[in-house]
Amino acid sequence: MRVLLVGINYAPDLIGVAKYNTELCESLVAEGHDVRVITAPPYYPGWKIPSDFRNSYYRSRHIDGVRVTRTPIYVPGRPSGAKRLIHHASFALSSAVPVLVNTLSWRPDVMVAVAPSLMSAAFVSVVAHRIGAKSWLHVQDFEVDAAFELGLLRNNSLRKWMLRTEATILRSFDHVSTISRPMVDRLIVKGVGLDKAVEVRNWIDTRAICPASRITTYREQLKLGESDIVGLYSGTMSNKQGLEFVIAAAIGLEQSHPHIHFILAGDGPDKMRLEQMAVGHSNIHFFGLQPKESFNELMATADFHLIPQKAKAADLVLPSKLGAIFASARPVIAMAEEGTGLAAEVTGAGLVIPPGDASALQVAICELSEASALRQHYGAEGRRRALERWDRQTIVHRWSEIMEGDRKPAGQKSIGATSANDNIGPPMEDAVRLP
Repeated sequence: MRVLLVGINYAPDLIGVAKYNTELCESLVAEGHDVRVITAPPYYPGWKIPSDFRNSYYRSRHIDGVRVTRTPIYVPGRPSGAKRLIHHASFALSSAVPVLVNTLSWRPDVMVAVAPSLMSAAFVSVVAHRIGAKSWLHVQDFEVDAAFELGLLRNNSLRKWMLRTEATILRSFDHVSTISRPMVDRLIVKGVGLDKAVEVRNWIDTRAICPASRITTYREQLKLGESDIVGLYSGTMSNKQGLEFVIAAAIGLEQSHPHIHFILAGDGPDKMRLEQMAVGHSNIHFFGLQPKESFNELMATADFHLIPQKAKAADLVLPSKLGAIFASARPVIAMAEEGTGLAAEVTGAGLVIPPGDASALQVAICELSEASALRQHYGAEGRRRALERWDRQTIVHRWSEIMEGDRKPAGQKSIGATSANDNIGPPMEDAVRLP
């Protein structure tokens, strides 16, 4: 197949949506498909374009078999709600030209848009239908819901207009996928047909992320001994993560449990504020984004992982870091409401506590810190789930099969899941019944 993917994030950005866009395209190339990407220069999560990437003109190059075209884009230094809208609008406008050029000259079989950014997805759908290509929208994040529920945008009239526009865009695609079952349900509520909605969970390379010794160079750097306990957060540091609850819990435990340390590794617009909150507290440590080669060692440093979350973010996104946590055979403490997709995933492989409750977080941290056997039990169960449900090769191969199935003559049966009753990746029905 010829596959054109349009998404605002791609390598060399290290985390978030960029990782999955890149790995999807590289895996499709490995299966023999011809893949092109229209994207922006790298900027995430620091919201700053590196000096070696110019942002004033279009440029194309091949990266691991994928032809990648980068378009100019507005990147705000401090991304407020209004500035984020301009940011996404700038990509929608600048990407339209290379999308049109590639579709008319190259004639892709499948056109994939990734949300964020939903703004650029609208044009992808229109062009795909014009040239007879299949259109696929993959929703990593319900960006409209998140913007208003987290307070980034507040105008009710704007919200109603944006939701109507979102629904129109969603219904225009041949397939609409997202990363968890509750998020699929949300797609259906928004008007996506049952025959179009597909679950495609974010994957993990279970060979690259695997169980390893907890005695690492990170512990040596921080002068932590074998008896010290480490809670780790790794990823984006932005408003919706609720990392202030981790800082509050760490400060609350500093005197009574001095052997418990907290590592926050990553970058994002909230990092400076979090560092200021942690000033003077020796049990809180910050690292920047870690290179791919060191990521497994970073994950192994933890005795348990942390997924804080604000209540209003429930089922707007399933944290992509969960697969890596499970693969590393470490337990997790997650803030999630009962009945949400995140709670269902974590139950049995970690502890689930109410969102936004720093006191409950302290209690859960103490519980895991004092129970090594329980940590081992949860870690082993997480590793089992990673192998069964999150394996990259299996998930991407089945995604490819659906794309190819769309191109078969009428009467031929497509391979793989094609409705909301199925998913790409191993079945998830047992996840909601975990004890």
